Amino acid sequence: MKKALVIGAAGQIGRPTVRALAADGWEVTAASRGGGRDAGWPGDVRAVALDREDGDAVAALVGDGVDLVVDLIAFTPAHGQQLAGLADRIGSAVVASSAAVYEDEQGRGFHTQEQPDGWPRYPVPIPETQRTASPGDGSRARKVRIEQDLLALGDRLPTTVLRPSAVHGPYCRTPRELYFVKRNLDGRRTRVLAYNGESRFHPASTRNLAELVRLAAARPGSRVLNAADPDHPSVAEIGAMVDEVMGVETGTVLVDGPPPAPNVGDSPWSVPLPLILDMSAAERELGYKPVTTYADALPETVEWLAARLREQDWETGFPKMVASYTTGIFDYAAEDAWLASSAA
Repeated sequence: MKKALVIGAAGQIGRPTVRALAADGWEVTAASRGGGRDAGWPGDVRAVALDREDGDAVAALVGDGVDLVVDLIAFTPAHGQQLAGLADRIGSAVVASSAAVYEDEQGRGFHTQEQPDGWPRYPVPIPETQRTASPGDGSRARKVRIEQDLLALGDRLPTTVLRPSAVHGPYCRTPRELYFVKRNLDGRRTRVLAYNGESRFHPASTRNLAELVRLAAARPGSRVLNAADPDHPSVAEIGAMVDEVMGVETGTVLVDGPPPAPNVGDSPWSVPLPLILDMSAAERELGYKPVTTYADALPETVEWLAARLREQDWETGFPKMVASYTTGIFDYAAEDAWLASSAA
């Protein structure tokens, strides 16, 4: 059997990726910090603990050779260099990058500019040929360095780089859907959305990402591919979908323009200009056909989030979410004060 090593297997993308590869006939070693297993994995999947910073441990798992390495947690140039140093023992690789590497023609990226005047103006949709950040020390720049170092290996290590956008699904550490699910559970029946609720931040289901990994594994090559769902609903449409799944009715106050007050109307989906990825290259090069849509995948995410919130408060359950969104996305007092002043 073909041998595959999945690094970051217990994460949001890793779990369905291991399932997809195993179903496709791969002998999978699933490596993660805790070495845990997913209930959906076949029994012959080998789950092992791995410290991603330990290059010797990575080399030991590769052993005399594997046909495929899937690296879903390559965050620093050192991680890319680990794989490059093992190129003679790896048949091909699939590495997760991020759509955050993209810049507009003025050098603006969506993680560095948050005000309307500074938000990047990307083409719609964004092709893989769009300019990216320069290699450096920032999080986006580190991803670019990893991409460049691995792609420079060419036939020595054929590497497919995937650039997902807003990843969603169970086990997500920064689930944007939390914004709507928690509000519904808290009994909030009025919400405020900036930019008329028209913001579009292209979602990427973990199941669709797993399918892209599966296809890239079957067709090795050195390439960069966007990774996203076939649909890209607006933030208002996403809120309505969550309401339907949860069986609640809410009213939405739409604001024409940016958030009207601090911590009001600024959801994790709210952007002044659209960020939509062009998926034609994946379709052309891999024969990619999405296995789900955002709407069809949403119930599983909502169910997982609701169960998690019943077990613990959101700050404890999603610490990375707290760190990523420091503007007070659940500042109900600020919302109520603004709604009262607007009504007056």
